[in-house]
Amino acid sequence: MHNRIAVFRAEHGLSRRQLAEAVDVNPQTIGYLERGDYKPSLELALKVAAVFSVPVELLFSLTPFEAIGASLRRIGVEQ
Repeated sequence: MHNRIAVFRAEHGLSRRQLAEAVDVNPQTIGYLERGDYKPSLELALKVAAVFSVPVELLFSLTPFEAIGASLRRIGVEQ
């Protein structure tokens, strides 16, 4: 399973500890999730998505996400 948790955490200025507290897990769990060492339950995935106010599909995927730079070039956004 692939995820963009670290990207969203950075954009929102949250530490692993802050995100962990928001979703009621150990900070190590957030690290495991970000590295792909742990697959979240549906409940945890939904909680993480709710913290960032985004659909769960924007954070988690069964296939690798396209690189952000490639996505921006594809839609014509100048970098």
